Amino acid sequence: MRVLVVGAGGVGAAIVSIAARRPFFEHLVVADIDLDRARRAAAPPPIHGSRRRRWARPTSSTCCHSSATRADVVVNACDPRFNPPIFDAASAAGVTYLDMAMHLSEPHPTAPYEQVGRILGEAQLASHDAWAERGQLAIVGMGVEPGLSDVFARHAADHLFSRIDELNVRDGANLHVGGYDFAPTFSIWTTIEECLNPPIVYERDRAGCATEPFSEPEVFRVPRRDRTGRVRQRPNTKKSC
Repeated sequence: MRVLVVGAGGVGAAIVSIAARRPFFEHLVVADIDLDRARRAAAPPPIHGSRRRRWARPTSSTCCHSSATRADVVVNACDPRFNPPIFDAASAAGVTYLDMAMHLSEPHPTAPYEQVGRILGEAQLASHDAWAERGQLAIVGMGVEPGLSDVFARHAADHLFSRIDELNVRDGANLHVGGYDFAPTFSIWTTIEECLNPPIVYERDRAGCATEPFSEPEVFRVPRRDRTGRVRQRPNTKKSC
């Protein structure tokens, strides 16, 4: 398998490091607008025999497209603001595509806290039929949450439990990076976008609606274990729009 990783930041570099230790990757190309950063991500020597890694420096979506034609898979590890040209280049090249964050959402122009504007990945989802007709695969929004958490939830529903009444995904950590009061592990602009864009609430038998950011605070008490080792958690209450 020949893989092009576009973006050599924290996420892209981690992907390259892990992929290099897997035997089914024939060739890894690391592409980034910062040549030194791409070199650093590709620097560790390959572990499995003839598999090679090399760096490349794209200057536009055209360069990404030309590289994609020699790859089986394009992994987009860039800030989601740059998703559209990379997604379109992979589509034109006929290769498999994967990203961590979908095309960005846009608030409703006149009623951002009442009506839904452009949802995350709207253009990507709209292109589903075209990709399917070509037999081409695009896996979008495969970060940790949503993404990996969805895979875990589906696995739990299919294989671990006979009934699930509710699934809650919490995002948080006590990660500390020395010398920094605040150090997100991915793009700061993505963090801001996720916090400030009007959240969308979906309910059963009802279309989604928008509300103000942080308008529905929820107190979540971390589960604790009693003396028998069982996890105990108090139920949460929350309103909806």
